[in-house]
Amino acid sequence: MAGKTTRSATELMLKGYGLTTAEIFYRMPDFQSVLNTFIWQEYDLAPDHPRLFRFIEFWREKIEGPLHSVRFTHRKMISAGEWRSVTGEFTLH
Repeated sequence: MAGKTTRSATELMLKGYGLTTAEIFYRMPDFQSVLNTFIWQEYDLAPDHPRLFRFIEFWREKIEGPLHSVRFTHRKMISAGEWRSVTGEFTLH
């Protein structure tokens, strides 16, 4: 995609993103009694989770398997206060 920049995981975490993992339960289109799972994982912003909800809307519009439920967790790996720049290192014996 033209014009789209890719950020590293560290850059995203420094901007407040955390790792969101969702377990999506859905029914098979031809066998409604069969419940299947799909795991989705992406860096997202809590508490609104815009990327997760955008993916759920995509699923509802484009994928034939109707959603049963979604269970998710969010883990903020680091924050701006936990990161510091180190320009050198000294080792004492």
